[in-house]
Amino acid sequence: MIGFYNYTVILTYISLISSVFGMTQAIHGHFKTAIFCLALSGLCDMFDGKIARTKKDRTEDEKAFGIQIDSLCDVVCFGAFPALICYLLGVRGILGLLIISIYCVCSVVRLAFFNVLEGRRQQTEGGTNHYYHGLPITSMSVVLPLIFMTQFFIPDFVFLILLHVVLLVVGILFVVDFPFRKPNNHVLAVLVAVVAAALLALFIYSKFRLPKPTEDSNPIIDKIFEEP
Repeated sequence: MIGFYNYTVILTYISLISSVFGMTQAIHGHFKTAIFCLALSGLCDMFDGKIARTKKDRTEDEKAFGIQIDSLCDVVCFGAFPALICYLLGVRGILGLLIISIYCVCSVVRLAFFNVLEGRRQQTEGGTNHYYHGLPITSMSVVLPLIFMTQFFIPDFVFLILLHVVLLVVGILFVVDFPFRKPNNHVLAVLVAVVAAALLALFIYSKFRLPKPTEDSNPIIDKIFEEP
């Protein structure tokens, strides 16, 4: 069989499977489960690199395979999956599809550029890189669950606007070149606790009262131009 099969890639595959399952749930309107799957994918991605580095006898091919498979899975988990959730919640029409397209293109560009930089760095430096270039794509697994928390405090229409803005801004930050320090274990623990608390609140209190549009129109544009 082609490929490399060892414990260093298990979490990456779990992350992918979680997101694929989450997509099926989102399509059927089970957004609580979908958001949980997105957060689980993010949790797996937080630690897959740490686990991979525990295997000290990895060959150069194994390291390169790990870089590629991680990015390919990230395209699905943190590129296509959040875009699908946002589309199903109302980011659609010309405006919505434009924002979704920008987000997805920026996701792919970021991951491809990461592969180039990381492959070069592994050949010259080795070890762990302590900084990202721009916002990491996995940040969407933290941002989107927290954005859903705002449903408790703001009207549906404002939430939809926020969803559009966040998707666009986060996508652009993927490709803006600024140093972003990788979180240490303490910061990761805080992030996990915050997202876990948000998910718990969503499951207990949120009824996902947002309308699920069945047409290609954009709810924001329709609201602006509706007749009095």
